[in-house]
Amino acid sequence: MKTAKALTLKGLTYSEAREDEARETLERLRWGDKAACPRCGSTDVTKVEPNPAKKIRKGLYRCRDCRRNKRNNQFTVTVGTIFEDSHIPLYVWLEATTLLCSSKKGMSAHQLHRQLGITYKSAWFMAHRIRYAMAQKPTKRKMRGTIEADETYVGGKGRRIGRLTGFENKTPVVALVQRGGKVRSFVVSHVSATTLKNVLLENVHSSSHLMTDEHDGYRIFGKQFASHQTVTHAKYEYARGDVTTNTVEAFFGLLKRGINGVYHHVSREHLHRYLAEFDFRYNHRKIDDHERTISAIAGFEGKRLTYRDSLS
Repeated sequence: MKTAKALTLKGLTYSEAREDEARETLERLRWGDKAACPRCGSTDVTKVEPNPAKKIRKGLYRCRDCRRNKRNNQFTVTVGTIFEDSHIPLYVWLEATTLLCSSKKGMSAHQLHRQLGITYKSAWFMAHRIRYAMAQKPTKRKMRGTIEADETYVGGKGRRIGRLTGFENKTPVVALVQRGGKVRSFVVSHVSATTLKNVLLENVHSSSHLMTDEHDGYRIFGKQFASHQTVTHAKYEYARGDVTTNTVEAFFGLLKRGINGVYHHVSREHLHRYLAEFDFRYNHRKIDDHERTISAIAGFEGKRLTYRDSLS
C-alpha cells in the first residue's frame, strides 16, 4: 500500500495537478489499494475511463454488485463523506482540513476565505462540515483513572453587578479531562447539581478518582466514585499535592483563547461544533499535523451535513 503524501498546504498548493493529487490521496486514505463501494461495501468494482466528450469525469467507479441489484452503481471517493455534492475542489477541502487540524487555536472562516480564495459563505460552511466530522462518536465506554472536571462560561460579556459578573449572555460548558488522556466537553443548559451529575455519571466510571473545585454540585454525588477530592479556589488554593484541576483549566484556557482571539463570537447554537474541534485537536495533541489531518479525514466517512442543518 502506498503511503499518502504529507498533507501540508504547501505540498498540495504547488502540486502539478492539485485536484488529481487530492482525489488520489483521498482514495489511498479511504480505500488503500482496492476501491470499495460506499453503498454496499463490495470490492467488485471497475474504474471508468474519463471521457470529457461524454461528460465522464475522473475518479468514477462502477459497482457490479449494485448493478446486479438494480441500484445506482456509480460512485466516487467522495460519496458518503462530507465532500459529497460539494462544488468546491477536493484540494481546497484538504487544505482547509489541514489548516483546522494544524492551527492550535483554530482558524476563522474569514481567514479560510482569504487564504483559500473561496467565498466567506463557502469557508464558513466548510469549517462547520469539518467540525461536524471531527466530533467524537457517541460511546458507552466511560473514562477511567484520574478525571478532572470543571465548568466555565463562554460567550459575550456578562453584566457587572457590584463585585460580581453575571452570566446572562454566556453559555455554560462542562469538560472532563482524563490525566494523560482525552477530553470530553459539553454544552449544558445551566450549571447545577443535576446537569453535573448527568455529565459525570454518563461519562466517568465509578472506579475513577474525581478532582474538582469546591462547587456544591460536585459534592452531592462525589461519593459515587472511588474518591473525590477538591481544591478551594475561593481560598486561592489551586494544587494540593496531586489534587488539582489545572489540566482541565488549561484546556479551558486554550478554548477561550481560540473563541475570543480567533472566532471572536460563537453563538450558543453552534458552540457544540467548536467544542468538537477543540476536543479533537486536544485528543490528537501527541501526533504531528500530518497524522492529525489523516485522523480527521478517517472520521469523514458516513457523515453528511447539509447547509440547512448547519444553520441550526
